[in-house]
Amino acid sequence: MQKHYIYLDPVLLAKLSNLNLVARLVVEGFITGLHRSPYQGFSVEFSEYRKYCPGDNLRHLDWKVLAKSDRYYIKRFQEETNLKATILLDASGSMGYKSGVLTKFQYACYAAASLAYLMIRQQDSVGLVVFDTDLRTFIAPHANPRHLKNILLALEQEKTGSETSLSSVFHTLAQRLKRRGLIIVLSDLFDDPEAVMRGLAHFRHKKHEVILFHILDPYEKEFPFEDLSEFLDIETGQTMPVYPRLIRESYIRECEKFCEEYRIRCAQHGIDYVQLITSIPLDILLVNYLSKRSRLG
Repeated sequence: MQKHYIYLDPVLLAKLSNLNLVARLVVEGFITGLHRSPYQGFSVEFSEYRKYCPGDNLRHLDWKVLAKSDRYYIKRFQEETNLKATILLDASGSMGYKSGVLTKFQYACYAAASLAYLMIRQQDSVGLVVFDTDLRTFIAPHANPRHLKNILLALEQEKTGSETSLSSVFHTLAQRLKRRGLIIVLSDLFDDPEAVMRGLAHFRHKKHEVILFHILDPYEKEFPFEDLSEFLDIETGQTMPVYPRLIRESYIRECEKFCEEYRIRCAQHGIDYVQLITSIPLDILLVNYLSKRSRLG
């Protein structure tokens, strides 16, 4: 009997079936795929000419150039290659919040499963890192279709923890992930933006491409509370009595400022910033983003 995986939504996958997640930056890889490689070969896409050297294969000699200029030039091509991607999933306590059906963490798990499926389907390697204050799960990237099961099972077993330390985790992984590729971050980013951006910039310094999916609950953006309430910090356990009507405007203003700071700083570092709101169907947000990314190429 075939196992049903919680976070693999057939309806969502059907809507993503005609899309690809293509790397914009040069990546390193081993198999033929969708992405441009820094290694020169003799396949797929023309790159440049170079002068003939004794021993070069004459099949790659440009005979038209020889006929016109009486000079020997070899065509060089740029291989296309698979992408090596790593999905970084925030499992800190704040990701356990929900105002509707799904917690932010569950929503992020659906996104992680869908993206992993998409990349393995296009013969790319994908891995998974689940973290809070430290690395909790590390699954190295592979392209084998059976590898998807490992990722899906890991997602089902994970639960949200306590506090988070995005910056330290990012720095650790930037040192650990040697081969440049694609880093996909799924997090609510509830940490010091300055420190978080230093961690993300470390990935960019190591020549990785980065996509940042900012996961938020609609209540965190709209703050629709009315009566005197006691708010609980999920990560620390601290509580605070608040009269929402008195602080709503300033709260919303600070929330917008918080998100805008990430958006601006990501643009400065060449990082894709994508906001995912848990009340909006994931297929709409992912299809819109992947379609736009494909057009921008």
